[in-house]
Formats: sequence, C-alpha cells, structure tokens
Amino acid sequence: MSDSSTSALVAQLRLFVRTAAAGERLPSSRELIERYRVGPGTVSRAIALLAAEGIVVTRPGSGTYVAKKPTGAGEPLDTAWQTVALTDRSVDTTSLTGALGPAPEDAILLDGGYPHRSLQASRFLGAALARAGRRPDAWDRAPAAGLTALRSVFAGPAGASPDDVLITAGGQSGLSMAFRAIAAPGSPVLVESPTYPGALAAARAAGLRPVPVPLDDEGVRPDLLAEAFAMTGARLFYCQPTFHNPTGTVLAAERRTRVLDVARAAGAFVLEDDFARHLSHGATTPRPLITDDRDGTVVHLTSVTKASAPSLRIGALIARGPVLDRMKAIRQVDDFFVARPLQEAALELLSAPSWERHVRRLGAELRERCAKAAAALAAKCPEWTIARLPEGGLHLWVRLPAGSDPNELARTARERGVVVGAGERFFATEPAGPFLRLSFAAAADIAELTEGIRRLDPSV
Repeated sequence: MSDSSTSALVAQLRLFVRTAAAGERLPSSRELIERYRVGPGTVSRAIALLAAEGIVVTRPGSGTYVAKKPTGAGEPLDTAWQTVALTDRSVDTTSLTGALGPAPEDAILLDGGYPHRSLQASRFLGAALARAGRRPDAWDRAPAAGLTALRSVFAGPAGASPDDVLITAGGQSGLSMAFRAIAAPGSPVLVESPTYPGALAAARAAGLRPVPVPLDDEGVRPDLLAEAFAMTGARLFYCQPTFHNPTGTVLAAERRTRVLDVARAAGAFVLEDDFARHLSHGATTPRPLITDDRDGTVVHLTSVTKASAPSLRIGALIARGPVLDRMKAIRQVDDFFVARPLQEAALELLSAPSWERHVRRLGAELRERCAKAAAALAAKCPEWTIARLPEGGLHLWVRLPAGSDPNELARTARERGVVVGAGERFFATEPAGPFLRLSFAAAADIAELTEGIRRLDPSV
C-alpha cells in the first residue's frame, strides 16, 4: 500500500482522536480495513505512527486507545494526588524569606545575609578561579572529605587536624548535614533565642523540634541551658558564640567552659556555627569554642561564603570521633563530594596575600556602615533601641516601642521601597518582643543605607 494511503488514514484517525475522550477505544483493525478500504499493513503503519507521537496507546490483546491528552499551556495540571502521596513531610521556608516573600528588585535592602557586591571579593575570586582552572587535575574527582590542602586551611584556626575536617557546600549545607547526622527525627534540638532562621528551617526539615534557650548581653545563659537539657533530654545545642545573628552578641569568656561542661554533662553535642569568623569590624575575634574542647563535644561549622561571594559555596565541618564518620557518610550519600574547581578556587583565594587584605578592608567598611546606620536610626527613629553596637557581623538588632507590629512595619517599608526583616522569624516559638533585624551590609553604599533608614521614619 502507498505512503499516501497511510497518510490519509493517519489524518482520519487524528480527526477521531481529536473528538474522542482519553481512554476511548479506536475501531479494530478489521473495522478500519473495511471502513477505509485499506490493507492490514497500512493500518499497522498508521497506528504505529500515532503511537510514536503519543496520541494513542496500544495494548496487545485488547486494542488501541486514545492516550491522555497533554496539558496545554492554559490548562492547569492536576497534581492534587501528590498531596496524599507526600504525606505531611512539608519543608517550611518562610523563616528564610519572611512572610512577605522575596525582595523586589528595585528596593533598598536593609535585610539579607550577604554584603553588597561592592564589598565582595569578586576581583580576587576571579583571579583565583582562573588560576584554579589551569590546574591539570582541576576537573578530577575530589576526595569525599575535600582537598587535603583546603582542609588544612580550615583546620588551623580550630586547632584541629586536617583529618578532622569535612569540606561542605557552604554553611547551610553543613547545617543540614550536621542536624541529620547528630539527632534523630522527632528529637528536640536546643537553640539560642533569638537565632538564625536558616538553622530553624534546616532543623525542622530534618524532623527536629527547636527548643529556645534565652540569651542575654553575654550570650546564652548556662543555667537555663542546663535546665533545658534536663527538661527535654536533648542531645544537641546549636549556637553562634561569635557575632551572633541577629543580635551581634559574643559569648562571654567566663561562660565558654560552662557551656561545654553543661553539654558534656548532658551527653550532648554543641554545634558551633562560626559563620562570622571573617566579619569582624576590627576587634579581636574570639577563638572558636572547639579550641577549648577535649572530649569531642563540639561540632564546628565555618564558611568563607559571607566574606567572599554568595556563590563561593565552601565551608567546613570540624569534629572528632564517630560523629565525623557519620557526616562523611551523609556527604557520600548526598552528593559524593564538593565540586573540585570550587574547592581549588577557594584554596587559591584563601592562600593568597590578597585574602587578608580583603578581610581587613571588609571589616573597615562594615564598621563604618554599622556606625552610620546606628546614627541614622538615632536621628530618624529615636524611639527604636539598639541593644548593642556589634563588633562584627552584618546586622543591627532593633527593639521597637511596646505595642509595635514588626510585620506591619515591614509591609509599610516595602511600600516605601525598603526591605527590612521582621523579628518574629528569628524565634523558635513566641517572640520575646517587637524586633527588627536591619542589615547595614546589603545596601549599595552608605548613601543608600541612610536613605533607606530615612524612609523608615514613622513620622514621615
């Protein structure tokens, strides 16, 4: 039979399929032969062509049926069945983005976790990446724990061995890995109150229950920490002892040993998030908690992302004993290893003299911005209170007058073209008061920073 006969039959069957319902049976081969006066070969070829296009489905011994029609661009996909299949294992990201969602592109950012592009190490990082890319083994597989030389760089400040270090894809990945390695789903995890929202999100995504332990001006209170361990049976305490996010608090020297003693007595780990190690405003940065640890109590997490650039997703977990072995196992299951070119670039950056110069320049810029932001707040919003002027980090923690609604203020600020962070997402449970977190690092420059604060003036 000629190709024209096959094409004519295909055209006729397309008309049939167009008006038929999904799952409707096509006429049998015998019926098609009789109706269109074609041979069996023509019928077979026509059916095969339509099946290859996904228009019909053949079921041996049963017949040929109209396939389910593909969803058009204007037709919503019915995914209701997925709600049942996925059960209740939702992942809540509102603590990361806030209730108002992502920031508008043209807004002045007084919120966010990264310095503005003008403060980043982009130029140095570009040169480091170019040098790394010229290595003959740049695209080879990396060791699961990370490049030995890079692990050595991270081991030094922690007083650890390179064998104690696991390279991670940034701090957030390290948090997720540590939470899953240390605590079983359904377990409590103690957290400072307030604390970093990304830690709350990662803990909840791992099935853990964050339990708050209050801070004061000297960091977490060891007496309340001991009480929380006793009441909950928790085996993990997450903390930020240095330039705490959002308050800027530094754990007092006399409390360091007490915190470790409390955790050790509870048979628990301390997950030390040292995200701000390179964000000092010029003050001496306290040594990491892990340097005081002699029992494997501390799991230390650090990163260079904040001080370099958002896409340099390089950090490290440092630990001793079986907990490190478990985190290494999770790394292999999750993604085998961190991309070698990124590790090589980080190693080039951190090993170059320009890195220390960049860190000093960044610290000076942050110190100036912090002072200017505090002065602008005092002038434009005198009833707002800054608990302390931080000596490191990226944020001011601001208490609003009693009865203020931080969420409403954040909404009003967006209407004025400014993005601020309402304080409630920094608390694991009920907020301790009306707070805002204001970033002095995300604006383009000091002029934009002070303009953003001017627009927050309640009297305007």
